[in-house]
Amino acid sequence: MASPMELSLKRLKEQGYFTEITEHFVRIRGMGYRKDLFGFCDVLALKESEVLAVQTTSPGNMNARVKKITEHENLGIVRKSGIRIIVHGWRKNAKGVWVCTEVDMS
Repeated sequence: MASPMELSLKRLKEQGYFTEITEHFVRIRGMGYRKDLFGFCDVLALKESEVLAVQTTSPGNMNARVKKITEHENLGIVRKSGIRIIVHGWRKNAKGVWVCTEVDMS
Protein backbone atom coordinates (compact mmCIF):
# COMPACT_ATOMS: atom_id res chain seq x y z
CA MET A 1 0.00 0.00 0.00
CA ALA A 2 1.27 3.45 -0.91
CA SER A 3 1.44 6.02 1.88
CA PRO A 4 -0.32 9.39 1.60
CA MET A 5 3.16 10.97 1.37
CA GLU A 6 4.14 8.78 -1.60
CA LEU A 7 0.83 9.49 -3.32
CA SER A 8 1.17 13.25 -2.85
CA LEU A 9 4.76 13.26 -4.11
CA LYS A 10 3.69 11.35 -7.24
CA ARG A 11 0.71 13.69 -7.86
CA LEU A 12 2.80 16.84 -7.40
CA LYS A 13 5.58 15.59 -9.69
CA GLU A 14 2.97 14.72 -12.35
CA GLN A 15 1.72 18.32 -12.03
CA GLY A 16 5.25 19.60 -12.74
CA TYR A 17 6.37 20.49 -9.21
CA PHE A 18 9.84 20.01 -7.78
CA THR A 19 9.23 18.46 -4.36
CA GLU A 20 11.06 18.06 -1.09
CA ILE A 21 9.87 16.16 1.98
CA THR A 22 9.91 18.53 4.95
CA GLU A 23 8.48 16.23 7.63
CA HIS A 24 11.17 14.70 9.83
CA PHE A 25 11.30 12.31 12.76
CA VAL A 26 13.07 13.86 15.75
CA ARG A 27 14.47 11.49 18.38
CA ILE A 28 15.24 12.79 21.87
CA ARG A 29 16.36 10.55 24.75
CA GLY A 30 14.90 7.39 23.21
CA MET A 31 11.57 9.03 22.40
CA GLY A 32 10.52 10.75 19.23
CA TYR A 33 7.98 12.80 17.36
CA ARG A 34 7.27 14.02 13.83
CA LYS A 35 8.11 17.62 13.01
CA ASP A 36 6.67 19.43 9.99
CA LEU A 37 8.11 22.52 8.32
CA PHE A 38 6.28 25.59 9.70
CA GLY A 39 4.39 23.16 11.97
CA PHE A 40 2.13 21.80 9.21
CA CYS A 41 4.03 21.26 5.95
CA ASP A 42 4.92 17.65 5.01
CA VAL A 43 6.04 18.50 1.47
CA LEU A 44 7.30 21.73 -0.06
CA ALA A 45 6.58 21.93 -3.80
CA LEU A 46 8.00 24.49 -6.23
CA LYS A 47 6.91 25.37 -9.76
CA GLU A 48 8.02 28.53 -11.58
CA SER A 49 6.66 31.37 -9.42
CA GLU A 50 4.66 29.17 -7.04
CA VAL A 51 5.55 27.73 -3.65
CA LEU A 52 3.17 25.16 -2.20
CA ALA A 53 3.09 23.76 1.35
CA VAL A 54 1.32 20.39 1.44
CA GLN A 55 -0.07 18.50 4.44
CA THR A 56 -0.88 14.94 3.39
CA THR A 57 -3.14 12.49 5.20
CA SER A 58 -6.04 10.06 4.98
CA PRO A 59 -9.63 11.35 4.62
CA GLY A 60 -10.43 10.39 8.19
CA ASN A 61 -7.76 12.78 9.44
CA MET A 62 -8.44 15.69 7.08
CA ASN A 63 -10.64 17.67 9.48
CA ALA A 64 -8.02 17.37 12.20
CA ARG A 65 -5.28 18.55 9.81
CA VAL A 66 -7.38 21.49 8.59
CA LYS A 67 -8.05 22.46 12.21
CA LYS A 68 -4.35 22.10 13.08
CA ILE A 69 -3.38 24.45 10.25
CA THR A 70 -6.21 26.93 10.96
CA GLU A 71 -5.14 27.23 14.60
CA HIS A 72 -1.37 27.22 14.02
CA GLU A 73 0.57 30.31 15.06
CA ASN A 74 2.64 30.22 11.82
CA LEU A 75 -0.34 30.26 9.45
CA GLY A 76 -0.44 34.05 9.07
CA ILE A 77 3.20 34.54 8.14
CA VAL A 78 3.19 31.57 5.76
CA ARG A 79 0.12 33.01 3.98
CA LYS A 80 1.59 36.55 3.91
CA SER A 81 4.79 35.22 2.35
CA GLY A 82 2.76 34.02 -0.64
CA ILE A 83 3.07 30.29 0.02
CA ARG A 84 -0.08 28.35 -0.97
CA ILE A 85 -1.19 25.83 1.63
CA ILE A 86 -3.16 22.70 0.72
CA VAL A 87 -4.21 19.48 2.42
CA HIS A 88 -4.26 16.23 0.45
CA GLY A 89 -6.61 13.51 1.73
CA TRP A 90 -6.10 10.10 0.07
CA ARG A 91 -8.60 7.25 -0.20
CA LYS A 92 -9.31 4.34 -2.51
CA ASN A 93 -12.55 4.53 -4.47
CA ALA A 94 -14.88 1.58 -5.15
CA LYS A 95 -12.68 0.54 -8.10
CA GLY A 96 -9.56 0.47 -5.94
CA VAL A 97 -8.11 3.63 -7.48
CA TRP A 98 -6.44 6.21 -5.22
CA VAL A 99 -8.37 9.51 -5.17
CA CYS A 100 -7.16 12.79 -3.67
CA THR A 101 -9.45 15.29 -1.98
CA GLU A 102 -7.71 18.65 -1.89
CA VAL A 103 -8.50 21.49 0.51
CA ASP A 104 -6.92 24.87 -0.23
CA MET A 105 -6.00 26.66 3.02
CA SER A 106 -4.41 29.71 1.37
